[in-house]
Amino acid sequence: MKKILFLAVVLTGFTACQKSDFEENYADPGKIATTNVEKQFTGMIVTNREYVVPSYWNYFVVLRTSINRYVQAVGWENGANQYIPPAAGVSDRWNNYYNFLAQFRELEKVYNALPAESQAQNRIFMIAATVYFYDHTQKVIDLHGDIPWTAAGKLSTNGGDYANSYPAYDRAQDIYTKMLDDLKGIAAELNTIEVPAGIFAGFKTQDLINKGDNEKWKRYVNSLRLRMLMRVSDATDFSARAASEIAEILGNPSQYPLVTENSQNIQINIFDLNSAINSQGFQSGLEDWNGNIAGAEMIDHMKASADPRLPAIFEPGANAAGEFTGLDQMLTGANQASLIAGGTIAIYNRSTISRNDFFPGMLINAAEISFYLSEYYLKNGDDAAAKTAYENGIRQSTDFYYWVRTLTNDNTSPALDPLDPADVDAYIASPGVDWDAAADDDAKLKLIATEKWINYNVIQPLESWSELRRLDKLDFDFEIDNSSAQQQPPTRWFYPGSESTYNSQNYEAVRSSDNLTTRLFWDVQ
Repeated sequence: MKKILFLAVVLTGFTACQKSDFEENYADPGKIATTNVEKQFTGMIVTNREYVVPSYWNYFVVLRTSINRYVQAVGWENGANQYIPPAAGVSDRWNNYYNFLAQFRELEKVYNALPAESQAQNRIFMIAATVYFYDHTQKVIDLHGDIPWTAAGKLSTNGGDYANSYPAYDRAQDIYTKMLDDLKGIAAELNTIEVPAGIFAGFKTQDLINKGDNEKWKRYVNSLRLRMLMRVSDATDFSARAASEIAEILGNPSQYPLVTENSQNIQINIFDLNSAINSQGFQSGLEDWNGNIAGAEMIDHMKASADPRLPAIFEPGANAAGEFTGLDQMLTGANQASLIAGGTIAIYNRSTISRNDFFPGMLINAAEISFYLSEYYLKNGDDAAAKTAYENGIRQSTDFYYWVRTLTNDNTSPALDPLDPADVDAYIASPGVDWDAAADDDAKLKLIATEKWINYNVIQPLESWSELRRLDKLDFDFEIDNSSAQQQPPTRWFYPGSESTYNSQNYEAVRSSDNLTTRLFWDVQ
């Protein structure tokens, strides 16, 4: 099985999912006898669920010793080889993406086999699937760079012909171009699409993301476009396109709406803890082996500015007498271990976050969109609009963390005092946060980067790492690891070993860039 995972294959005999199976714990679509478009659509979403909804494997195996550290969303005990991404985590995330891609390819195959009239009726499924698929493709590109894509996941489409199913690598720039082209077309199409009542009933049932809400899908696609356009906005080949298309989106909000308030957030909500869509693995995933330790960089900033999010996101250590203290990352590993064991170091709030079994799987939220808009306006000379978007982002982020606490079924941590809007205003006006006190545009961009970082923390670490690399405005101190050739955090992930072993001929095209120091095409700062 390991030999074919990198191909993103569909197992022999696979066809897909019965509706009743998804009603009963969202069964593995690879084990179901028959398929159609709506069942395959949900099967694709379910395949990728553990990299959206907080899960044990993603947090403990993938993120705990990699990205959560690279962005100093956490504190940790320094050790040998600490900046080398975990091989098991890299391989699992890669394999999961290509299984997810295979589900999408099978959906394409089923859809393309329909008569033209049926294709038109079921078009909404392909639109929604493509938006969701591109969202996660962007994430994988932003980890690795070039990836197998156009030819990947087509073993079923190729009739089981292994020899012709080994996928070549596509350039990251080319995939971004294709996705941006398609998403632009989808954004326009969603304004005119008409879904037959019978098809809509099935779509609403099978849509685990937006429950068939076309307006939310419009906000999803345009917000994803904004994120991707901002990500590539400093790359020479994309800068003009980014400027033009963002201006078009913002100039016509009725046609191209964005996520502008928390009620519009794009997320997978948790409804039934007995289904496969739940956040019950979050506790062990984040808390085990001290993966939930607060870092000094974030805690010190939040304390200095009286950030009202502090008690919502973190809690003091058990022996800290109510004082929030983060772990200094420049201490020796032995001293860090002693402090952690002593119980004086703050941790992520268990009731708000890790033990909140109803914590949603976050895809896009209002705060991050506001921070993107603030950056865009700042770079285009509209300081007033940039300030407004920046302050809106802080308010939206604060409201989100207080709201998500209301979902919890856990009372390990003390209840939060009601949020006082005056406290948010005071934070916005505090030194180190106040927009008007910033010396210049570069200092204002650092304010935006800081607020993105706090908002993302351990909830959206992939986006945080991409934005930190792209903006290059936050200067964290990391201990130099003299035990390894990789002495500081990497700038990309390597490819899993299965690629050089089983896709060796195609891998040769990317071998020279398969290291931890090659920058992605958008990382030009």
